[in-house]
Amino acid sequence: MEDFLERWKEYFPNAELPVGYYYTDQVRENDLENSKDEHRCLICNMNRVRQGYSFVYSAKNPGCLGGKRYTGYSPRLRNNFEYFLSCGIPGKMEGERFKKSPELVKEYLKIHPPFTAPAKYLVFKRLDIMEEDEEPLAVIFFATADVLSGLFTLANYAVAEAHGVIAPMGSGCASIINYAYDESKKENPKCILGMFDVSARPCVPANTLTFTIPMKKFREMIADMDESFLITSSWNEVKERM
Repeated sequence: MEDFLERWKEYFPNAELPVGYYYTDQVRENDLENSKDEHRCLICNMNRVRQGYSFVYSAKNPGCLGGKRYTGYSPRLRNNFEYFLSCGIPGKMEGERFKKSPELVKEYLKIHPPFTAPAKYLVFKRLDIMEEDEEPLAVIFFATADVLSGLFTLANYAVAEAHGVIAPMGSGCASIINYAYDESKKENPKCILGMFDVSARPCVPANTLTFTIPMKKFREMIADMDESFLITSSWNEVKERM
């Protein structure tokens, strides 16, 4: 990752380093020792990873059912989920009102079924502390608007279509794991703009969104950096205020 780290420092000075993750059946002892499950929400646990600690997640970790579903460790959802995500049940459950009706939630679940995690553990690490033999499935940037503008433009640099980046509806963990996992299997994977989940927003700063890149796409973007808009005077003006 040295080629990326050098370019990141040059073109995105002072910007936060991204977090990578991968599935594995074997976990390093020091990664287990450094891992702390401090929050029920998987997104909240990313804050410590962003500071340079590893985090090991699995079916045994405590936490919400959504986190388990969107990482592939359980297909379950809470009871009456279609009401929870929509209008709620008067006197019994407050609805999040992310969808207009329970029927819409049911349709959404049909077109967005659960998947099965390919290995026992899911390991998160900031890219600069990953070992040479650790190959991320995808890379997550927790980014502000200027950084997002650079990543978005770079993601579309080598594609003819206008949609090199997608912003699908879903939970915070779905946007960084589930959708990226699906895209990673494609010949031309897209990047995912996320963290629009209102319930997960308190876990990140007010001016932060996520930009998740499947590894194949990430390597292509790194190779394009030195010939892209990042070497222009237009980007220099943005870079100066980072």
